[in-house]
Amino acid sequence: MSLPKDSFLLLSYINTQLRDNYPTLDELCAAMGEDKEYIVKKLAEIGYVYNEELNAFR
Repeated sequence: MSLPKDSFLLLSYINTQLRDNYPTLDELCAAMGEDKEYIVKKLAEIGYVYNEELNAFR
């Protein structure tokens, strides 16, 4: 499955995956073959940053 193009859908999708399936963003990206920098940049554009302690974008 490819990542959602819409930033808010991407936010919801990534946070759900982190909550339900992956203990870290690095593990999510490795397992899904996705570019971590792309995700971080795309979500930063709408004001969200990855919080390692919460394992979520806030």
